[in-house]
Amino acid sequence: MKRRLWLVVSLLAIVLLSYFLFRPAEPTHYTANMRLVVGLRPEARAGSYYTYDRYYTWLTAEYLLDDFAEVVKSEVFARDVAALAGVDVPTGAIHGATSTGKLHRILSVSITWPDRDELEGIADAVVQVVRDQGNAYFAQLSTDSATISVIDPPSIHKVRPTLRQRLDLPLRLLLGLGVGVGLAFLLDYTDDTIRHREDLEELDLPILGEIPRRRKWLAGFLRRRSRP
Repeated sequence: MKRRLWLVVSLLAIVLLSYFLFRPAEPTHYTANMRLVVGLRPEARAGSYYTYDRYYTWLTAEYLLDDFAEVVKSEVFARDVAALAGVDVPTGAIHGATSTGKLHRILSVSITWPDRDELEGIADAVVQVVRDQGNAYFAQLSTDSATISVIDPPSIHKVRPTLRQRLDLPLRLLLGLGVGVGLAFLLDYTDDTIRHREDLEELDLPILGEIPRRRKWLAGFLRRRSRP
């Protein structure tokens, strides 16, 4: 089996070399994250009795947040952001690069983009559109007492490689190792060459003589010639 070690090492070297020579270049992406808070101004009390206005205000704000999350992902919102940011890209691309998540009355907005400078402009445009045109969006949701504020300004960082990208090279090497070991065992199994005394003994064949390895014979011959 040791004689086939070169095959395993060669396959691993080929896999490693081909990975760095022919792998497609992964585009760099950046993501901007920000958080917004949505609330409602409570209605004026009509009397001295308790009307659960504060409870319904919080409950309505949560429903309103669900609706505004869809507004953020809408084509109209993306078009307003694109016009303000001055980014020469299709509106659908901005819409597709924007995702939202919600926690109670907090709206988290995440934007992924390949260019960091353009992403900064898009993120700033999102904040400005929310602040300046928020009432217009809320009016479409049949409310005029909603408020929205930015609690976390946009923070931009580089997108980390995906799990598939991180495991690509180890999986290739593992596959190459498996193929190399399998081929080495196959070649060793199908090889019927007699190389050792033990091979003949296993076949119950008589041993008439043993030819020493060439290097040992040559070394002994040279030693004898060098003696005085």
